[in-house]
Amino acid sequence: MKTLLYLIVLIFLLWPNKPAHAQEYGIRADWIAAYEARRDSLIDFYADQIDPTDRSQGGYMQVAADLYRGQDLDWAMARLDTLMQDSRGDMFWMYPMTLVNFVGKDVLPAEYRHRLRDLWRTYTPYRGDTENHWAMYYASLYLMTQLYPDEPGKSWYTGKSSEENHAEARDYLIAWMDLTTTKGQGEFDSPGYMSFYVAPMALLYAFADDPAMRLRAHMMLDYLLADFAVDNLDGLYVGGHSRIYPDPLLHRWADNSSSFAWMLFGNTPFRPRGESMILAISGYEPPEVLYHIGTDRAESYLHKELKRTRHRIRHSTIKNAPVYKTTYMRPEYAVASMQGGLLQPIQQHTWEVLWAVDDVKEGNNLFFTVHPYADAYELTMYFPEEWEILVEGVTKSKSTYNSWDKWTGGSPFEQVVQHKDAVIALYNIEPGTRFPHIGGFFSKNLVGLEEDDSGWIFARGGDALIAYYPLAPYEWMDEADGNRRLHSTSLKNGAVVQVAPAADYDSFDAFKEAVRTLPLESAIEPLPSVTFTTLDGTTMQTTYDETPQINGKDVDYEGWQLFDGPFLQAEKGSRQLEMTHGKLHRLLDFNTLTIKDWVEE
Repeated sequence: MKTLLYLIVLIFLLWPNKPAHAQEYGIRADWIAAYEARRDSLIDFYADQIDPTDRSQGGYMQVAADLYRGQDLDWAMARLDTLMQDSRGDMFWMYPMTLVNFVGKDVLPAEYRHRLRDLWRTYTPYRGDTENHWAMYYASLYLMTQLYPDEPGKSWYTGKSSEENHAEARDYLIAWMDLTTTKGQGEFDSPGYMSFYVAPMALLYAFADDPAMRLRAHMMLDYLLADFAVDNLDGLYVGGHSRIYPDPLLHRWADNSSSFAWMLFGNTPFRPRGESMILAISGYEPPEVLYHIGTDRAESYLHKELKRTRHRIRHSTIKNAPVYKTTYMRPEYAVASMQGGLLQPIQQHTWEVLWAVDDVKEGNNLFFTVHPYADAYELTMYFPEEWEILVEGVTKSKSTYNSWDKWTGGSPFEQVVQHKDAVIALYNIEPGTRFPHIGGFFSKNLVGLEEDDSGWIFARGGDALIAYYPLAPYEWMDEADGNRRLHSTSLKNGAVVQVAPAADYDSFDAFKEAVRTLPLESAIEPLPSVTFTTLDGTTMQTTYDETPQINGKDVDYEGWQLFDGPFLQAEKGSRQLEMTHGKLHRLLDFNTLTIKDWVEE
């Protein structure tokens, strides 16, 4: 009976509730109550997920939820017995273990607390080599050395004292926050890896004793979640992405970020993640301005962001090259891009059109092109291992990396420029390059696909009308999943893309006629080049390896700010972020460690 009642309540709470486009202020009690209900139901989901008589199932997240709720403690301790005997997972072991240590410190018997503590002496977790690895590693080490201060080096796997470990962790965390708020994240806008930044910040927010560190964590949660809020369409994190896996690329709701969208905004179906439960347990509550930024899509907006590459160790004179990201958001679709190049190894996704759908679980609601580049040159730019072993080594864990038909990855031979809902992508692939072709992803959910005599290819995705002009010959390939691939083997290549909302035209044919009349000049020799006048009358001109122009003026990359749009403003180097929605304002100032909220008169 208890299970049945729980399921009824859970279905009610988890049913996707898309908020109205027109937002009103002064109703905080309504949306915050809905947020708190979702937050509590997520904790309950993990606490009630396992049959307490079954001691063979469940992980640290289920144990932590039961300890937090103070329920099924016999099961929790029995399960801990098993889990502690098989300690593994490196930094992915550290942060759930840290959670268990803190939520269990007043619940677990002394014997269990001592055994949990001793694992931090006998087990050596790998620190990793990526930005998310270090965030999890150092936040966990910071908190565990806070929990067990004044202990000598022999009691820690590092051989360093509690004080030394704590200081090292603190220094790294502050340095990372400074770097992020001055030059941008390096592992940025990743639907999958977003959770591995939110989780360590949520742990610090929940458990750090130092008020300054707790405040920093609170501000970083606002910062990270605002970055997601402005780039989500009905809960889906829109590209470009520094890192995304192949299947979630095509089925965006299936990635970790959807769990945060559900809990924070209630604008997508329920998708549980342990890292979201950590945020729930932390007690974090989103500010009202963040909620509105995440849910209001009544008007279209252009948003720009400045990010950075991860640390380059070869083939570059710049340690952290700048990444220029553009997002044009509408209620019907989003068009988003980065400038192209090797901005993140292996899992980069450079540009896309993603349209709104009734059922986000169905996926395949996007369109993009890619050059499936795979080479040790890319990997040695970012990884320290020897040239000869890197491709094979990476392919062991990222199995599609060395595949000719992969849909993810950056290319040194790609250049992209965007103006609102128009994109020009150019490719100048060097002879002898492996996989010397480009692919265009044409979703099986597109309707009205037509190859026009004008050279344009037309299709409709949801309420997004899409026109695609290939610069070079191509052929069609049918994918096993029902999608179609536009395959072009010309080394000099590219495409022009123009998107428009269906509501702007009396018919699909009217859109086609409007696109056919647009001025367009293109060439692929000696270098790919396009001059195109968009539907809004803007002239885009770009030649490969030259600075693109908009209406005759060079794109001002030097003037690009960390965040620049109607909802988020942050100058590079500023250590500040202002969040705005209508009259609501919130300023995060990492220089003074202050949060300021106000309402315009």
